[in-house]
Amino acid sequence: MKGSTSETATAELLMKQALDALRRYNEAKGHASPEEVERLGLWAVSLMTEAQEYQLRVFGGPI
Repeated sequence: MKGSTSETATAELLMKQALDALRRYNEAKGHASPEEVERLGLWAVSLMTEAQEYQLRVFGGPI
């Protein structure tokens, strides 16, 4: 199996950060300015992409 315990922990941390950003984005809809919602959405997408690319690189699979 690819990936060490520390790599698994890193992958989990990245995913948690991405999910937290997605939660903040969804909570901001309807409450924050359109600019803030857009910023949070872009941040969430960026973190999700980073988490996915890390998992593919460490645990295998094409990027």
